[in-house]
Amino acid sequence: MIKLYQFHPAWDLPNGSPLCLKLETYLRMVEIPYENFWTNNVNEAPQGQMPYIDDNGTILGDSNFIIDYLKSAYDYDLDYHLNASELAMLMAMKRLIEDSLYWVVLYSRWREPRNWQKTKEEFFGSLSPVVKPIVASLARKQILKNLQGQGMGRHEAFEIYQIGIKDLIAINDFLADKPYLMGEQISSVDASAYGLLANILWTPIESPVSDQARTMKNLLAYCHRIRDRFYP
Repeated sequence: MIKLYQFHPAWDLPNGSPLCLKLETYLRMVEIPYENFWTNNVNEAPQGQMPYIDDNGTILGDSNFIIDYLKSAYDYDLDYHLNASELAMLMAMKRLIEDSLYWVVLYSRWREPRNWQKTKEEFFGSLSPVVKPIVASLARKQILKNLQGQGMGRHEAFEIYQIGIKDLIAINDFLADKPYLMGEQISSVDASAYGLLANILWTPIESPVSDQARTMKNLLAYCHRIRDRFYP
């Protein structure tokens, strides 16, 4: 059975990490048996990041590489029904979610002072009072460095949230009245979308992006649809 290593659940979500929630959702979508191993020790993870898996000795990190591996090893492809043009659109939508909107979410949690206090308490609250401020500060410093290196962190807050709102509108408009992003059938991009959108909609992190998301009735219905189906 696959061992899934990921951060501990947070904020009444299966995981407070969009990428961890994405991978667990994908595993549920394809009905591959797995066992959760919750840990905050990224030092043992490939590339030093969560999530990662151990499949009978095959250890892999990076959610996208893990999904590619699962497709090959278990011969189950959620995207089999899509043609080349649709697969290209799926890839573009996944990039928008994971390479743009994802960084907006990180900024709102780790940079904004009011939200950082909530993030610190949720992610590091179980640590001893002596260790907690040190570990939290080091983690925040690394995230902010990553934001700066990726480029999102170089913008002003209002510019970052403008980017996030435009991303949400694009997802919302692309979804339209379809049950899932690519149509009637679930696909791998729905795991990516749910992992991030659930972490925008159903956490106490407040921002113009979360405010916008909560006004989008079809995005809300979409996330409820996935949660009800795969996390009953």
